[in-house]
Amino acid sequence: MSSPSARSRPFHQVDVFSGEPYRGNPLAVVVDAEGLTAEQMQQFANWTNLSETTFLLPPTDPRADYRVRIFTGSEEFPFAGHPTLGSAHTWLESGGVPKSGGFVVQECGAGLVRVKHDAGRLAFAAPPLTRFGPVGGDLRSRLAAGLRVPESDVLDASWLVNGPEWIGVLLGSAEQVLAIRPDFAAMGDLKVGVVGAHKAGAGADFEVRTFLPGDAIMEDPVTGSFNAGVAQWLINNNKAPHEYVAAQGTVLGRAGRIHVAADDGDIWVGGHSTTCIRGSVLL
Repeated sequence: MSSPSARSRPFHQVDVFSGEPYRGNPLAVVVDAEGLTAEQMQQFANWTNLSETTFLLPPTDPRADYRVRIFTGSEEFPFAGHPTLGSAHTWLESGGVPKSGGFVVQECGAGLVRVKHDAGRLAFAAPPLTRFGPVGGDLRSRLAAGLRVPESDVLDASWLVNGPEWIGVLLGSAEQVLAIRPDFAAMGDLKVGVVGAHKAGAGADFEVRTFLPGDAIMEDPVTGSFNAGVAQWLINNNKAPHEYVAAQGTVLGRAGRIHVAADDGDIWVGGHSTTCIRGSVLL
């Protein structure tokens, strides 16, 4: 039974990072979240049983177009990638008009994030990494054990924190990435993303997989925050071209495609978003 104070609020469920509906990463969006407490948001996010649920609110920063709060089933994130694109898509589809003609400006826990139209897709400017640096020693060995790969196959590993505390692992090929069968017990509470290059002509330049701990340890279908961090890491270290496409979700039967481009000091992370469910919720 809904709360006596509940009211009908517009609700969308959006598929993000795939040009094919139902092949990307789903996101639940409550379009008008004014008056909801953090506890109510967290409870609803847990109930949707999706990786993230977002709540759109009026901005508190006059430079922003809207404010978003991003919840997993168990915690609030200051920033996440596919919720940023899906929230911007929903805000625009719901009649939002940007204050600046060139960009949508999202306010979130990590600050202001710019979102732009790019070749029929939306793309966000990757926020700065708040922790970045090599991973070595015992932690590197633990990563190799958790991924069930020889430590010699780990070409590089780095902290890539931009909200979620990602560790990025670079392997020698996309085939190695696709072959991973993780040992989640060895991985413990680490948030780990893995990337490897595809051969020319594969349709994508890199293959990405991400593994998250939580109430139910899982592999994420498509992960914008990790792709934002790994793009900064690889491009700035000349390990990736300034423009590329990454595939993610292949092992899960998804067809995620993340479009990355470095432009005038910014790294833009983009993909398609499609509204799959539109209605209302009582909250």
